[in-house]
Amino acid sequence: MVPTIDVAALFGPAGAARAAADRAIAAAAADIGFLTICGLPAHALPGPEARATLLGIFTLEEAALRALWRRKFAPGNPNVYRGFFPLQPGNVTAKEGIDLGADLAYGPGVVSADDPLREPTPMPPEAALPGWRAAAARCYLGLERVSRALMQSVARSQRLEEHHFDGAFHHGLSTLRLLHYPARRLAELERADPAVWVEHQGERRFLTGAAHTDSGFLTLLAQDGVPGLQARSREGTWLDVPALEGALAVNFGQVLERWSGGRIRATEHRVIGSPRERFSIPFFYEARADAEIRPLPGDDPESFEPFLYGDYLWERITAFVEFRGMERQRPARRTIAALR
Repeated sequence: MVPTIDVAALFGPAGAARAAADRAIAAAAADIGFLTICGLPAHALPGPEARATLLGIFTLEEAALRALWRRKFAPGNPNVYRGFFPLQPGNVTAKEGIDLGADLAYGPGVVSADDPLREPTPMPPEAALPGWRAAAARCYLGLERVSRALMQSVARSQRLEEHHFDGAFHHGLSTLRLLHYPARRLAELERADPAVWVEHQGERRFLTGAAHTDSGFLTLLAQDGVPGLQARSREGTWLDVPALEGALAVNFGQVLERWSGGRIRATEHRVIGSPRERFSIPFFYEARADAEIRPLPGDDPESFEPFLYGDYLWERITAFVEFRGMERQRPARRTIAALR
């Protein structure tokens, strides 16, 4: 089963309680690579009221949403990486959503005109969704704080100074994503990719989120109470990740798996569909575009070729359906060896 870990001690001083939390997180990261965390500061995660405000973006009229669409979907729009992606019928994954960058919380100082990974985030006008921008900024900062505490725990478990990773993530590329999985109709499923159908616990079920591993470091997920998220165990079985109020699901990405010498596991996960629509709020904790990722102190310095995170991220995300076709929008800053 996916463990639930109380991480309240991560936000306090060093001591036995924090060391115990570090051990529990390290054990989960090495085993299934998935966990649910509770004991979070009240301001560090979006509660029901904040979630309702944030998810109000999906109630906007289509014309208002189109103004936020990525250039892939609206060629006249300037934004390439940030912004809204509409539902794309026929795929295994059936979702719509918006990707929000660090400028949401830190302003134009983190924007760079020569890198789509650091472009301004298109946002709805304040008059259209009063309070939305402020709520989104609070959510971004709260989840960033939780992510930083978890990475400091990871550093301690890897026998590194606890702030070892902090610099790589300062004003990084972290993304707050708001997601809506509409209820799928049988007629649409019959026209979709046949891989949409799976067998789970002896029943034929359909997917609404295709199986994948995350490409980066650390992902937090606030769920809406509708079940469906599953993680693949080492034995190959699919385990339900509980959707608990006041808690966050946590999983780790491919870069952190490589960075840790395989001591932390990037786990495949998927979303099983149901007759109900589903909303979720993931936060992808990402390093700066110019952060160089190289083997950790104490590991084999030749275990992988150092690379710039921005180059790797662009190579990876353009394989996902919502970014497919955008490969040439950003040239690599340095030739890198792909992670395999």
